[in-house]
Amino acid sequence: MMDLARIEEQLLAHAGASRAFHEKWGWMVYWVGGRQFACEFVASPDAKAPYAGRHLLSLKCDADRILELCAEFPDAVLPGYYSDGRTWVSVDLDAGLPEELVLGLCDRSYELVFAKLPARVRREVAGERE
Repeated sequence: MMDLARIEEQLLAHAGASRAFHEKWGWMVYWVGGRQFACEFVASPDAKAPYAGRHLLSLKCDADRILELCAEFPDAVLPGYYSDGRTWVSVDLDAGLPEELVLGLCDRSYELVFAKLPARVRREVAGERE
């Protein structure tokens, strides 16, 4: 089982990262520059298989990496739940994945979302002056 506090520490260690609880969904959502880069939640027990009832962390990810991870860890890594499974991945936090792997995916998710922010927003987040 992953240490959720360690994951959150990693997610929030990035410049401009924040979190907010999404009441309607019951998810903790992590943001940078107004865009979501991670969310942690327990999928509803009546969600479609194989997501139902799992404690998941969804992250932005490279398409090729998603395919690799799903092949290597078929019981623990799934295409993104309730998101585009080609660009988002959901990892089962109770499936015993290596912590370094999950923390690395957290970093990559932030990098991918940060890189797509408008230049002005990237400068603001990085604390640079106009």
